[in-house]
Amino acid sequence: DLCTHIHTDNPHSETFTELCLLDVLAASQNNSNSGWETKAVEFFQDQLKERDTHTLVPSLNDVPLHYLKPNSLVKFRCLIQDMFDPEFYMGVYETVDPSTKTKMLRCGKYKDVTECGVDFNSRNTVTAERQTFYCVPIPGENPWVKEISSSCLTEARVVPSTSYAPSRQKRSYEEDDDMDTQPQKQREPHAGMKIPSEHHGNGDCKRQETEAPSSQTASASHLDLNFPLPGEKGPSCLVKVYEDWDRFKLNDTLEVYGILSVSPALSALADEKDASSSLLDPAESMETAEEQRVHSPPASLVPRLHMLHAKPLPHNNPLLPSAALEDNSAFLSSTLSEMASVREEILSYFTHVLLGDALAAEYLILHLISNVYSRRDVLPLGKFTLNLSGCPTVASYTERFYQIIQQLVPSSHYLAMSLQNMNQMRLVPKKDYVANRLVSGALQLARNTSLFLDETQLEQGQLDTTGVRNVTALGNLISWQKVDYDFNYHQMEFPCNINVLIASEGRSLLPSDCQIHLQPQVAPSHLEESLSSIHMHPQASSQLNKFRIYLSMARLLDYSISDEVTKSVEDDFVDMRKDDPQSISAEDLHRMLVVARLLSLSLGQTSLSRDSWLRAKHIEMLRRSRMEQHKCVNGNEP
Repeated sequence: DLCTHIHTDNPHSETFTELCLLDVLAASQNNSNSGWETKAVEFFQDQLKERDTHTLVPSLNDVPLHYLKPNSLVKFRCLIQDMFDPEFYMGVYETVDPSTKTKMLRCGKYKDVTECGVDFNSRNTVTAERQTFYCVPIPGENPWVKEISSSCLTEARVVPSTSYAPSRQKRSYEEDDDMDTQPQKQREPHAGMKIPSEHHGNGDCKRQETEAPSSQTASASHLDLNFPLPGEKGPSCLVKVYEDWDRFKLNDTLEVYGILSVSPALSALADEKDASSSLLDPAESMETAEEQRVHSPPASLVPRLHMLHAKPLPHNNPLLPSAALEDNSAFLSSTLSEMASVREEILSYFTHVLLGDALAAEYLILHLISNVYSRRDVLPLGKFTLNLSGCPTVASYTERFYQIIQQLVPSSHYLAMSLQNMNQMRLVPKKDYVANRLVSGALQLARNTSLFLDETQLEQGQLDTTGVRNVTALGNLISWQKVDYDFNYHQMEFPCNINVLIASEGRSLLPSDCQIHLQPQVAPSHLEESLSSIHMHPQASSQLNKFRIYLSMARLLDYSISDEVTKSVEDDFVDMRKDDPQSISAEDLHRMLVVARLLSLSLGQTSLSRDSWLRAKHIEMLRRSRMEQHKCVNGNEP
């Protein structure tokens, strides 16, 4: 019995994952029936529900690949960037011992390479099917998320793998580059990654693998890992899924637990395919050479991960519990009780960031906690794209503003809307039929990513065809929370949930749900000094963490409106239209309801109260009054 074989008296033992894998692999080797498979999956799901057990499992996001043992249990926090065609593998096969002629049934699940001596003529061979997802680290995940996630791995202690050192490649990703210049000195890439000295005679973390041949280094440089955003680092991964793959969708964010496969034989097989493809008649080959290169990259650069369990991620904030909020009532109640006071603190902080404009700071909070919670036909409910106009163009204000946002939200991306970027960037993913893959674009983002559009960078000039297409894509994203992926002969809609903040001088050329014009209370001559003071005296880490928890929590809360308050809102709307029917439209009412919802959630209230409704009406009145005044002063603005 698989479950009774696994020793879990001390679930926090550093050998926890090794014991788990030992029994799973032993069961897969010695059983051809499917009973062990169910038990293995159920075991991992049960164990990972235990408190802090997930911290025992090393993460591909935090630990360089050369530190991880082949065929060990690892996890990967990722986004499904592409879904390849299903592949066939030998689910059950028979091997023959060359000396004793003994036959043994083996299972091909959770691995890429079979043992030697396979009897391909055996009648016991069973062909099975599995799906392959191409997964990348969550695009735009901010450094503070990675640092905190890494520090949480208090028990997942790793040492450089020496399992097959002579054939390992030099690097899987760039986070380990500084070891090349100081090979004798222990590197500290992430807080919390512990490399115990008892495994090394002098306590130093020395290079264990050989240098990569120049040909492999060259292949690493030209291999396109297909990250959606430029400048991203980290491993991409081919995730092999064995069951229920229909429950996953493109762009889902997951934490995958599985068996790591980095066998050098995979790279050798890929090289053999490349060499033989030129000799084959194209009519006889099912794959093009380009498709083989993309779908079978070197395992040292794109490892394989055989999924045992996958957990959908409603958020990627490591400061929040990984379990659902309703399953963590103590955390929920304590956080809710503090939200009103934390709101006052973050409002004061944003007022400083926005140069003394408290009303703009109110709307910035509402924007950052907005979330598409439902869709009615094609209309996304809950979105709140904010256009902050009147942004200074001096002292790199917008870039510094973004850096502050970046410190508070888990995932974000800054997009300068310069003419060059609009005309040259690929925002929309496009299908490459030659390589049979989806080529990523900058708008292939995870849910709840904050997208900062800097329109102050837009200069005079002509948008070409690509530029017009990109601006149209941004408009569709804002209005409908969807991106139309390019499949050459047709477009396919993919819904998204992305918070878009537009910083501009005048009114944005893009649509928005709400515009507020910034009214700085700081003289232009003191702008640099005011901005520098924010960075010279940064919030203490504990204060920053409070803000990070607050913004993520407000997004996750449920919300409702009672029948009594609904009736009160309807009566107010009728009263407001009595004197001047043109003073407020149905669109204005919808915006006020969205503001009221977000205002309630920002206070930790999960239902709309009469006071919150009156407060929402008040700040909307102030905003509209400001916009009217600005329009009178700047008559040329729409």
